[in-house]
Amino acid sequence: MPGAVRLVPLLLVLGLLVLGLLALGFLVPGAQAPAGASARTPGDPPAEVPAPAGNASDARSWPLAGRPVVVRGWEPPAGPYAPGHRGVDLAAPPGTRVLAVAAGRVAFAGRVAGRGVLTVEVAGSGGPPLRTTYEPVRSSVRVGDEVRAGTPVAVTEAGPSHCTRGCLHWGVRRGDTYLDPLSLLPSALLGRGPSRLLPVSGVPLPEEA
Repeated sequence: MPGAVRLVPLLLVLGLLVLGLLALGFLVPGAQAPAGASARTPGDPPAEVPAPAGNASDARSWPLAGRPVVVRGWEPPAGPYAPGHRGVDLAAPPGTRVLAVAAGRVAFAGRVAGRGVLTVEVAGSGGPPLRTTYEPVRSSVRVGDEVRAGTPVAVTEAGPSHCTRGCLHWGVRRGDTYLDPLSLLPSALLGRGPSRLLPVSGVPLPEEA
């Protein structure tokens, strides 16, 4: 009987040791988690995928190289069928390379009323997503292709256009609502520098109390 009494604490210690090894995964082949990984169960939500370095989806670019000349700006119509200019015209002779303004997926590449049209759905732009449209162009990408800002996607062509001279018509819309395409570009690309404090002369200083 005294031997059995002494055996009880030993069995308790061994039981605790076995439970500890099972919890750490040492006694189940292939179950040990890699260093730094947290334990997960089948009911846990999927792990969050880390964002890529630099977050290329936030980049923006003019649709033409350099700083293109805006021939005609955006003139929002008063209604769905009212006159206006639902985009921006940029000076560009036929054969000018066209670049994707933002990262996204090609949603349309074909001809509409005799004009070559390319539409890119902007990645991460909410729902319904923003869509950028370029015309008249000859596309070098196909529907479903993924593009990044600054990726060559087409060249301008001499097809039917409302410009008296060669130009690229660049439009942006969300659903059926047209937006100002220039609103996609950061101030640095538009030539609008940060605010600065300028020296003020001729203004008296406040008197000391």
